[in-house]
Amino acid sequence: MAISTTGTYLTIKGEGLSKDIKVYIKSFPDLGAAPAAIEVTTLADEAQVFIPGKKGMAAMEFVANYDAAVFADLTAAEGKELTYTLNIGADNYEFTGQHTAIIAAGALNAAVDMKVVAIPSSRVAKAAAPSA
Repeated sequence: MAISTTGTYLTIKGEGLSKDIKVYIKSFPDLGAAPAAIEVTTLADEAQVFIPGKKGMAAMEFVANYDAAVFADLTAAEGKELTYTLNIGADNYEFTGQHTAIIAAGALNAAVDMKVVAIPSSRVAKAAAPSA
């Protein structure tokens, strides 16, 4: 069944933070990637043959409206190994990593955005629902 992205947000928590950081995001990245294709073609094959390799992980950009207080919390948390939870309705997807917070480029008649660019150190996995 299809669901809407309405209500989706990012929560960042971990040791060394005075409080969890809740970011009301406007967009989020793919939560996974296709595995690398390892070529195993021999001269006897009529076409190239591949087997799946390791799944790649790359920087993950979460875009939000600029909020000075949240941006200050995000920049203070840079360089720390943290847990990131993307809350999509009743489903939660979690990974660990580090992030950088940046203010995105601006334009005429546009809202100012900020980005949380997370570098994952674990795979993204479905997590338990947050307690109320």
